[in-house]
Amino acid sequence: MIGESLASASSDSKPKTTQIDLTPRAGVAQTGFNPALTRLPCPDAHPVALIEKPQFVPSWKPRRIPIKCIGLTLPEGVEFIPPKEAKTTVADGHELKTIQPPVHAAQEEPSEVADKSPRKLTRIKPPPNALSLQDRLFYLLQPPLETWLAGQELIMPFEPFAYQYEGIAWLFARHSALLADEMGLGKTMQTITGIRLLLRSGQVRRILLVCPKPLIPNWQREFKTWAEELPIVTIEGSGARRKMLWTMPGVPILICNYEAMTRDLAEMTPEEAPKFDLLVLDEAQRIKNRDSRTAETARAIKRRRSWALTGTPIENRPEELGALFEFMEVIPPRSSPDLRQLSKLASEHILRRTKDLVMKDMPPRIDRDAELDLTEAQQYAYKTAEKEGVIQLNDLGDSITVQHVFELVMRLKQITNYDPLTNESAKLERLVADMEEISASGGKAILFSQWTKTIDWLEPQLRQFGPLVYHGGVPTAKREPILAEFKNNPDKHILLMSYGTGAVGLNLQFAHYVFLYDRWWNPAIEDQAINRAHRIGVTSPVIVTRFICRNTIEERIDRVLREKRELFMAVLGDGDNENVSLSLNASEIFGLFELKARHKDGGARSIGPARPDAA
Repeated sequence: MIGESLASASSDSKPKTTQIDLTPRAGVAQTGFNPALTRLPCPDAHPVALIEKPQFVPSWKPRRIPIKCIGLTLPEGVEFIPPKEAKTTVADGHELKTIQPPVHAAQEEPSEVADKSPRKLTRIKPPPNALSLQDRLFYLLQPPLETWLAGQELIMPFEPFAYQYEGIAWLFARHSALLADEMGLGKTMQTITGIRLLLRSGQVRRILLVCPKPLIPNWQREFKTWAEELPIVTIEGSGARRKMLWTMPGVPILICNYEAMTRDLAEMTPEEAPKFDLLVLDEAQRIKNRDSRTAETARAIKRRRSWALTGTPIENRPEELGALFEFMEVIPPRSSPDLRQLSKLASEHILRRTKDLVMKDMPPRIDRDAELDLTEAQQYAYKTAEKEGVIQLNDLGDSITVQHVFELVMRLKQITNYDPLTNESAKLERLVADMEEISASGGKAILFSQWTKTIDWLEPQLRQFGPLVYHGGVPTAKREPILAEFKNNPDKHILLMSYGTGAVGLNLQFAHYVFLYDRWWNPAIEDQAINRAHRIGVTSPVIVTRFICRNTIEERIDRVLREKRELFMAVLGDGDNENVSLSLNASEIFGLFELKARHKDGGARSIGPARPDAA
């Protein structure tokens, strides 16, 4: 048998072989630290022919032949610019849109307004406290922010400005951050986009956003605009419902007001208290008093990241920054950094931009002081009240307090608005003259006052201009319709607002005139009110008119406000920190009047409430 097999095998001239295709198959897989990378790398692989002709293999097993192939290469993301949508044209009644192919930054056509330099893209930089190699690589390996946000899964309704890209990248990389951009520059949009990127990259899973109650509808509307895919839940309703919402699973973003946060979380045990990956405080100046229940509750919430948003991190004293830094956990509890330390911490943990720096093409804000003389009736009422008030203060002797002086100041300020007996008002006469011109041109104006009584008095006096009232006495459900009517009704030319309800969270950039009927105690609050109109989207210069009655307490208050503005710039701007008075001492407060009496306590005190009551 063996011999027969060998004879049979030798009779064949060639052995039987089977050709095997060993050409490598190139596959593409996502790699690196970025699990959210949706743009797959472009393969650059070429098949290699292993053999050209069948070869004789004198073996029972196929010979191992070395395989050569070219690896994969990633496109250079720094130079990548997403495709642009060309302007819509109309042809035969149909809208046509053309998509331009992607180009490199060096080849991008310069815009008509911008300079001819290549477009600068925003890279996410590691924060200063990122020490480990893995943490630093996570940020360094992220694509440029413009490329990331151009992906199909991160549709942006509008193209952010360059400074907004920088703000988003700055927030994304920080566990402790205070975004202090001037009002009107888009802190809300930057925060929502930062949250969106953190969720998509898996850095956070559960977020709590706390804001004043009137701003909740604004946040809901902005989330729908900038991150429609993110589910949000608002903590509201009965106590049982709120407790259920606090622990609801599967909801990445919770929104609540400061009162609900303080009330609900204080009633929970440490085991029941929810935990969050990110806590965001909007209008964070609400926690500037370290000893308040609101501040204590916010600091007690368990979280990994702490963000604060406010356009006024300092309202009266630089020490107010300490409460914000303590919430952000960048200073030890109850510590009191000096001015130099606060400035250093501010440079590391605060990002602040102003419209003058980043929106140079934005229509300007024009401030003017309307200096007026009181009417005869006002002069008589003012002099009488001042004379009697000073006599009463002097009679108090050593028992006089700052509050006593403050009450006299309030009475005199109200008289400068209008005489309660005759209804005469120099401010009203000037306001009517200005409004006649504004209404004739179809313009709209906003008027701010610190007293709802003054606003209610002004409404019938301005009936010819279609006034609308917006203050703490207006039910919350009616406020949005009032703003919509003011915007859309051409017969409504003026909106009468209190500082408390109109200073934050509203977008009124269609109104190009602002009147400060009386002055608030803090220039930052006034700026917040003015920036309801002077913000992104404004198309014309905003004219701001401050009414100041000559030879009255208003001139002295104006001096106080100018000093406080210098204080704000000293800590957050380029001012000289050491040459600015940090607060008004008792002698300066009593110096508003010619008083013989002085309180024994000569320490520094502030005049009036720090902020209006945002009803």
